[in-house]
Amino acid sequence: MATSDPVYLRVVEDIRRQINDGSLPPGAPIPSRAQLTRKYQVGETAARHALRVLANEGLIVGRVGSGHYVRERPDLIPLHRWRHLEHSSPFAADLQSQGRRVTLDRHSEQSEAGPAIAQRLRLDEAAPVAKTHYIYRDDGRALQLATSYEPLELASDDDRRSLIARMYAHGIKITEIVERVHTRVPQPSESDALDLPAGVHVLHVERTHWAGDRPVETSDIVIPGDRFQVVYSLPV
Repeated sequence: MATSDPVYLRVVEDIRRQINDGSLPPGAPIPSRAQLTRKYQVGETAARHALRVLANEGLIVGRVGSGHYVRERPDLIPLHRWRHLEHSSPFAADLQSQGRRVTLDRHSEQSEAGPAIAQRLRLDEAAPVAKTHYIYRDDGRALQLATSYEPLELASDDDRRSLIARMYAHGIKITEIVERVHTRVPQPSESDALDLPAGVHVLHVERTHWAGDRPVETSDIVIPGDRFQVVYSLPV
């Protein structure tokens, strides 16, 4: 490291290396601030800042009255994006097929499209849309957040049918589903809802159902980045 780097980075880099190479396994205690100052010959402020950086990176967790520990890494759950498309809730159906008990909270409201959704659905910004919020849970713990938008004239209160089936009832055949995936820092409300540790990013899936050249539904799906691996099956 460059000699101009803040001294706390020496501590951060060494502990990060030990966590990544397994020298400090999940659950292992991290030296206290006093121990860090002696081991690395740094001041208490540098030791405190190093612990804060490691916690913000999601590598360690603090326990009141007990110190810091290497954060446990959960086994990643495979999330298959192209299974159960005919189900009213593909996400729930996929996890239920893996033996999980998934429940769903759902709330719909009428809203104006606004600039971003209007562009995605090719509507006027003031056009009315049905906006539906979803929270998926497994044994009470939130696993996924989603917000769906549909032109109001295509919306339905019947959640027993898949979107593909509902659109077919309007004489509309879904021909393509397009997903755009990126990672980002969660919003505070998302961190609270998903109970995310510090430093964990989310996967943001922007999904749009198309009927020919017409977009008929679009969703923003938020998935904890430390719990899932997204699986796509591409036909050849």
